[in-house]
Amino acid sequence: MITRLRSALATSCFLAAILWTNTTGVFIPNLSDSCYRCLCHVATCCQTSHGCTAGYCGPFNISRIYWIDAGKVTLPEDDPKRNHAWKDCARDYQCSKRIIEGYLQKFGKDCNGDGVTNCFDYMMINGNGGYGCTLPLNRSLNGRKWLERYEECRHSL
Repeated sequence: MITRLRSALATSCFLAAILWTNTTGVFIPNLSDSCYRCLCHVATCCQTSHGCTAGYCGPFNISRIYWIDAGKVTLPEDDPKRNHAWKDCARDYQCSKRIIEGYLQKFGKDCNGDGVTNCFDYMMINGNGGYGCTLPLNRSLNGRKWLERYEECRHSL
């Protein structure tokens, strides 16, 4: 009886640990709230009221293609088949964080080859896309602006 009770308790603790560690999906190293704030700052100076401009929406400046690559994340009770579901999620800070998470689950890697996957790599992925994160970000005017904003944010933490 005691052996069965211990076994059941151990199993329930193990299952609770699995549920706790996987509440947001796959673990992405160094994707902290500070990193989200920097990614948001880089994209729009974290203007949480940012609507949509030229096909990019919300505080993280998310495109429809990015949203699709991230797994079509939506607000609770929304339907990814609804025409503007991606825009509504991208304009909501919490929902857009889940889009970022989905995208980084798919494309996250060490972009600059320093042996660590961190927020700088995530910024490079967002700036150059999932397949181009190893390309120098500073080649374009927009890329230089992103690098400057990232450094501002990184030093303010």
